[in-house]
Amino acid sequence: MNNTLNTLQLKARQEVYTLLSGNNLSALHGEGYDFSELREYQIGDDIRKMNWVVTAKLGKPYIKETHSNRELSVVVTALMDGSFYFGKGNNKQIKLTEIATILGYACAQQGNLFTGFCYTQDACSYTPPTKHLYDISQFSKTLFDLPLLDSTLDKHASIKNLFKSIHKPSLIFVLGDFLEEIDLSILAQKHEVIAIIIRDREEERPKKLGEVTLTSPKDSTQIKTYFGKRTIGKYLLKLQAHDKRLTKHFSRYGIGHVKIDTEDNVVRKLLSLFI
Repeated sequence: MNNTLNTLQLKARQEVYTLLSGNNLSALHGEGYDFSELREYQIGDDIRKMNWVVTAKLGKPYIKETHSNRELSVVVTALMDGSFYFGKGNNKQIKLTEIATILGYACAQQGNLFTGFCYTQDACSYTPPTKHLYDISQFSKTLFDLPLLDSTLDKHASIKNLFKSIHKPSLIFVLGDFLEEIDLSILAQKHEVIAIIIRDREEERPKKLGEVTLTSPKDSTQIKTYFGKRTIGKYLLKLQAHDKRLTKHFSRYGIGHVKIDTEDNVVRKLLSLFI
């Protein structure tokens, strides 16, 4: 295993079992022992909850849920393309992997079901519902190893596919840099959604570069330009307007959100979601 990934995973596990212990991922987690519902069996459910009488009558497996036994379904979704390869390297990709790993380990530590989705230009990597740390670690490795240069993700199609793929009401974390317009309202109709915005600090506080050739990490196109004070000013105005629209969209549909840059402490930022 890559030493950087190994260190990242060990750090994530340590922080989950020390700093995040006792912080539930969602207030949706029910309490008490009263009967909640009957529903069809889904992959990953505990067969000990099977209602055999209803199953026999209807010819389909059914689960009897009580509030105390109801598991929280947590879905971590990564939207990734060439924009995650910024500046000197793929620090944004590494930070996304760290965030996803911490969320996954926290989910397992609390006894909830973890599901992982990773959308890229050519494929969707899927980790079925699980409570096993090994499966979560493999999802983490997938995120870390993905080649992203010269790729562009169709985010609209990805969100549409995600909505069709999740049948059980869930807590969905959507991880991306959110530098393009995106509509998460379809997910918010059925699920609790939290957007985690991952940015490199220099994307929001760029430095003067003078005459420079910029290369797009999405398609390798190049432009020669003078990147000075005036150019930076125009860029920041556009970024601020974009982020304002993004925040308005999140607020309108009750979507929680937090911004994490590549130099931030992930756990401290995630803990702000519980306040």
